[in-house]
Amino acid sequence: MDGEMLRDPTRRLFLQTGAALGGGLMMSFSLSSVGHAAGEGTLNAYVRIAPDGGVTIVSKVPEVGQGIKTSLPMLIAEELDVEWSAVTVEQAIADTKVFGRQVAGGSMATTLEYDGLRRVGATGRALLIAAAAARWGVPAETCATEPGFVVHGPSKRRLAYGELAQAASALTPPDPKSLTLKDPKAFRIIGQPHRSGDLDAIVTGQPVYGIDVRVPGMLYATFAKAPTFGARVASVDLAPAKAVAGVKSAFVVEGGTALTGLLPGVAVVADSWWAARKGRNALEIQWADHPTKAQSSAGFAARAAELSKAAPHRTLRSDGDVDAAFKGAAKVVSAAYDYPFIAHANLEPQNCTASFKDGKVEIWAPTQNPEPGRKLVAAALGVAETDITIHLVRVGGGFGRRLMNDYMVEAAMISKLAGAPVKLVWTREDDTQHDFYRPGGWHNFTAGLDAKGDLVGWRDHFVTFGEGEQFATAAGMNATQFPCRAVDNYRLDVSVMPLGAPTGFLRAPANNAFGFVIQCFTDELAVASGQDPVAFRRKLLGEPRLLGDPGQGDSFHTGRMRGVLDLVAEKSGWGRKTSKGTGLGVACHYSHLGYVAVVMEVSVSKGALKIHKVWAAADVGSQIVNPSGAEQQVQGSILDAIGATLHQAITFENGAAVQSSFADHPLLRMTEAPPVEVHFKLSDNRPTGLGEPAYPPAPAALCNAIFAATGKRIRSLPIGDQLA
Repeated sequence: MDGEMLRDPTRRLFLQTGAALGGGLMMSFSLSSVGHAAGEGTLNAYVRIAPDGGVTIVSKVPEVGQGIKTSLPMLIAEELDVEWSAVTVEQAIADTKVFGRQVAGGSMATTLEYDGLRRVGATGRALLIAAAAARWGVPAETCATEPGFVVHGPSKRRLAYGELAQAASALTPPDPKSLTLKDPKAFRIIGQPHRSGDLDAIVTGQPVYGIDVRVPGMLYATFAKAPTFGARVASVDLAPAKAVAGVKSAFVVEGGTALTGLLPGVAVVADSWWAARKGRNALEIQWADHPTKAQSSAGFAARAAELSKAAPHRTLRSDGDVDAAFKGAAKVVSAAYDYPFIAHANLEPQNCTASFKDGKVEIWAPTQNPEPGRKLVAAALGVAETDITIHLVRVGGGFGRRLMNDYMVEAAMISKLAGAPVKLVWTREDDTQHDFYRPGGWHNFTAGLDAKGDLVGWRDHFVTFGEGEQFATAAGMNATQFPCRAVDNYRLDVSVMPLGAPTGFLRAPANNAFGFVIQCFTDELAVASGQDPVAFRRKLLGEPRLLGDPGQGDSFHTGRMRGVLDLVAEKSGWGRKTSKGTGLGVACHYSHLGYVAVVMEVSVSKGALKIHKVWAAADVGSQIVNPSGAEQQVQGSILDAIGATLHQAITFENGAAVQSSFADHPLLRMTEAPPVEVHFKLSDNRPTGLGEPAYPPAPAALCNAIFAATGKRIRSLPIGDQLA
């Protein structure tokens, strides 16, 4: 993250106005990123004000359940000074030339767009005031607004926005940066809870998701790929599939070798998805041998054990003298932790509707990151990127899986070869066995404590996946993970092994695992030092200070973490006496510019675990845009993390994923889900995102609570039957 963008994301705001179709005011606005020319910015959206006063705001970022389709338009509506009930939100199509950055990932939308979108609303308000002042022949500074109206205090005249919209569209807009934004104390929309505009449609089963898309003349498609990732089709008998009633065609798709693109496989196209599925099941495919067929989870674990005992391949960071610190320590503590590969497990399986005709492609895709998909399609089909239209549809769970667009290029190619629009829908088995998995990893910790119980040295030998100095996607570790920079003697070593399975970014990428291992080992150190786990963390954090360079995404403020740690301890009643077999566990972690601390209360009886309650405290800056959506994001992150911690693991045999559905890669059940109480601690910092930072501390808080209840350390995930 560029430091200047974090400090001033409105520094390149360009705004144009014009008349909307049918009359009224239309504003387009762009915030170009550092290093890009004007017009190629990271922020772009449209506002339309109709003659009847209705306001339409186009939301450019894909909606994946994070609530961004509600919260970003709220920013504009607040400064525009309209009633939220008068606003209609539309989803933008994918077009970076018009809309700039259109990515749902990294919890960055609020961070990047908070100020810019507010200034757009303020600019629209200024234009409406100027139009009213001109009509009345009065100075603009004597005018103000009330929701949906411009008012002139001295004469008590008022005009509705709809009456002024046409005239406002002809005016030259002011410099957005010259405008004074509202004092947060005056907010009416920002900071108030608002439900999703799609909520009624969702709960009544209306067609809002990608899997619901229908287009004229559409056929349905399935696509079979090799169990071993990237293997080619050696031979196939297509006749049994073509003999199934309703099947229109079946054919081989050659594909390539890049795991992120179009892979080889066999497509079956039919007049219904069930017919396509039956046709696919009838296929007799022989897959070619592949070099990674020899890889397995057992092999990975054995190799990791060898690497952990050998000299590391390289050192990512070395501060002070760790070996000397260990020699002089009063106590040295060592522990090994590991975690598995896991799948994203979206409730809506991957799907895409595509229509190839006359050299042009139209796509309806539930994607988090459409532009790389456009490039994939253009390269695979041999068409110009400008001849591809991508409609963004609501996503039934992203969590990072839909940053990849393999299903998009598959649908586009199948449409081209079938000569008709097609809807490709993956089976649940496809979704589980052809994911871009959160990579597994092994951490071998050693730490030294002095006679006072203070941490004097920390070493982690991290064994992961990659080749040479290149990590597999999402398998690397940030060399500034806390307690880096808080302890004088710190070393992060790494060793890697090759991997043939595709990996990718899962909610709170990498941090979803690092929060578990770092905060659980920190808990071990607290016990070894004879200190309370919260007190030990407070002492380790020390005085409020910034670790790292200002404005950088990996900088860490100890005071902000202390703030959420103290808040969650207060709200959970930390330190209170619990009954036998019951315990409280705590963890705190920084990721995606957010500081989150979590406490869980659990009990274990005869090997059965019950999570009674979760408390969470989060600091994501000075403003919570939509408290309703924010609370849901924290709750969802924690429940998601609990499910993975309890149950989820992807294992490999013969280079292929073993698990195939929710039956053997289960989600959290309603009966397992505890209440999650959420508290926000506002701080004098730029508002940042919430889709991810609450996930990382949750697995550690759960495992630390289990230790408090039973005395048993969980150092390997998933927990599974380890308590039996």
